[in-house]
Parts: sequence; structure tokens; C-alpha cells
Amino acid sequence: RMLLPRRFDRDVHDLGFLFLSTYLRWYHLTGEPELRDVLIDAGRTLALRRQPGGYLASFIGPQSLFIDIMMNVGIIFWAARATGDDALREVALEHCRTTARVLVRPDGGTAHEGMFDTAGQFVAQTTHQGYSGDSCWSRGLAWSLYGFTAAYRFTGEVEFLNVARANAEHYLRRTPAGMVPPWDYDVPEGVPAIWDSSAGAIAASGLWDLGEAVDDAAERDRYHTAALTALKTLCGEEFLALHTPGWEGILKHGVYHYHKNLGVSESVAWGEHFFVEALVKAHAGRSAAGW
Repeated sequence: RMLLPRRFDRDVHDLGFLFLSTYLRWYHLTGEPELRDVLIDAGRTLALRRQPGGYLASFIGPQSLFIDIMMNVGIIFWAARATGDDALREVALEHCRTTARVLVRPDGGTAHEGMFDTAGQFVAQTTHQGYSGDSCWSRGLAWSLYGFTAAYRFTGEVEFLNVARANAEHYLRRTPAGMVPPWDYDVPEGVPAIWDSSAGAIAASGLWDLGEAVDDAAERDRYHTAALTALKTLCGEEFLALHTPGWEGILKHGVYHYHKNLGVSESVAWGEHFFVEALVKAHAGRSAAGW
């Protein structure tokens, strides 16, 4: 309930993170109408961040588009579906298409941030938490994979499913065998290629969803196998803090902001959340399949 006033918070782009993980699950459990209304309010508030360039601005300012916002745009889709508001749905569709155009690269990799001029024209790919503007920050790639899969589920638009597939192929091609990536795939020699367990957890959850979204059985198995491999790695001694006395968290080796030395090789909240979410999905899937 302490989150309730945030549904009208126009200063952040994270309303999807805040309310899909809390009020949506609460609403699914109880069906209480007032919870539905909170979600609709949050979706409408986030839509107010729309810019002339056809995207939702990040908290940096109106000129900035983050790949992270693909994890938030779902609350606009949800609110549009709940209310039958086609104009609201169009805001979300437009954001996804702009993100795919300016932040997702031909090889399926992603940039963290896109910068626009005051006329709404795209200028350049940049970053805050990745190594550089032209590198592939692994958590951003995981956000995109997960977010475009969710956008496909909300809309049925195959273009979004294909973006998620391209992201997944990039992830599978460049991630080590245990399916937990370095914090950035393109760090030069001399810069530590340390793990980001949170990127692995997000990708595991997204890959599981992507496997559920595709029709081809072999493709589904490939994505689910990768998700289970990541979870098995994250449940190992190197990452799971079960036997590390005094550790405040579940997963070790998460990275928040390398350049600012914030949350480097620590537990981070989103790593914990998506790790548990992926475990729940995989457990339910294995049970349903009789494994």
C-alpha cells in the first residue's frame, strides 16, 4: 500500500516495474476492482511520458529513451486492454516500434539509450550502465528479450516476437556455456568482464516466456533448455549465497552500475525478483510436463 501514491508519479519510467510485480499479482489473487483501478492509473501515468519521437522518455529527460522501458510499457498495454482505450494502446505500440528501430541492432544486440533532438529525430546510441554507446550491455539485452516477448503476448504482433527471437539468438551466441553473461559483452582487454547474475536471471525468465510463445517444438525446447541451464548455474555455489555467512541477498555477482562502482558483485533487487520468478515458471513448466 505504500506504493499507492506512486501510480501518479510522472518523474520516473519505472511504473511497470513497480506495479506489474505487485498490484497485478495482487489483483490476480483477489480480483478486487480497486486494484485494477490502480493499475489503470499507473498505465495512464506512464503514457504521459510520450514524446514527439514516438517513445516514452526515461527519467534522464525528454531526449532520452532507455531499453529498460520495454519492461514498463506492458502496464500501458494492460491498462489499454482493461479499458478498451485504443489511443492508449497506440502509445505503447509506437514506443515498442521506436525502440526496435533505434535500440535493437541488426545482430540482435541492443544499446542502452537512444538520444533524440528537440524535433524528435533520433541522434545516437549511448549508455549509462553499459561499457560504451556501441557495446552490448547484457542486462539491457535481457530487458529487451523479456520486454518484446511480453509485448508480443499483449498484442499478438509478430514483429515483436521476432525482435525477441533476435535478442535471444544474440544472447545464446555470446553468453558462456552456463548461460550467465558478463556485465557487458564488449568490454576491452584490461576491463574486468565480471558476471552479472541479474542479467542471467532476467534472461532465464524471458527465455522461458519466449519458449512458451513460439509454436515450433524444437525452438521452444532450445529456449527452455537455455533458461534451465542459466537457473542451474545460478543455483550453484558460485552464485547462490546460501552458504555465504552474513550475505544479504540471494544471488551473488549482480551488477548495478559498473562505472559508478555501485552494486558491483553484489545482490541487486531485480536479480532476486527475476531469479525467483524464473524458478517459479520453470518449476510449473516441469510439473506440467511431468518431468
